[in-house]
Amino acid sequence: MSPDEQNSLPTFLQAEKAGWDELEGLVESLSPEQAETTGYLPGWSVKDFLAHVAGWLSEASLALEQIKAGTYTGGDVDVDARNDTFVDANRDQPLSIVLFEAKMTHRRLLHHLHDLTDIPPSAVASLRKAGPRHYAEHLPRLREWVAELRSKESPPQ
Repeated sequence: MSPDEQNSLPTFLQAEKAGWDELEGLVESLSPEQAETTGYLPGWSVKDFLAHVAGWLSEASLALEQIKAGTYTGGDVDVDARNDTFVDANRDQPLSIVLFEAKMTHRRLLHHLHDLTDIPPSAVASLRKAGPRHYAEHLPRLREWVAELRSKESPPQ
């Protein structure tokens, strides 16, 4: 996405919907056992990936709330530490809870985005970690991993 497109709310929302729809479809095509199988990334299952996505969606929503309230300070974030926090906080949760959390944080972000007329420049960095660019970083591996998991399924008898 070009810098101008990053700030175009309609373009962002269109890309966001396409990325989310594919991500959600791939995740929901898995059984709970498949979604909890480690290997999506080293040490991560698809459930862990969902916790990661939900965490960044929540962070972006919070940034938009703070921008609207005039209290946003931005700043650097230790991405690896935040990823560890998101995943570790959900490791013992069942898939249904983590999937629900991801869907709710996604809806919350959309709610905030639909209140805007354009994307504030101060929100671009947060949205990079939680929107279509983030999905695009993960979708190729998610497609591969889902295909790999499906190839291991027992044929129906």
